[in-house]
Amino acid sequence: MLQSLAPRSSELKRYNHDTMSICHSHNVRDSKVSVSKPYGLRISLRPGDPFTKLLGSDWSRTHWFESAAERDAAEAEMSRKHEYSRPGDYPAHLYEKIVNLAALKSSSES
Repeated sequence: MLQSLAPRSSELKRYNHDTMSICHSHNVRDSKVSVSKPYGLRISLRPGDPFTKLLGSDWSRTHWFESAAERDAAEAEMSRKHEYSRPGDYPAHLYEKIVNLAALKSSSES
């Protein structure tokens, strides 16, 4: 008789965010920011995008950069049609350039 090597469902433990530690802590970004990054790029989903069913219609992610040139280069890279894209595919996000005036002012005073 062939015995399965897979664990039984009763032996499987569910992931618990409260008690589980991070496996690869070197992959976690440090939230402490020592350098002012006043130039932002807000990424959101287009209206009617199927991912809004998963993420919500108000989903957005903001990336911060030290310079406008760095932000513009990141936008060009993120919004380009990649070599692995299928014919007819196009980037499905909206990109909005933003500036944190308070951070910009504090970086110019330093």
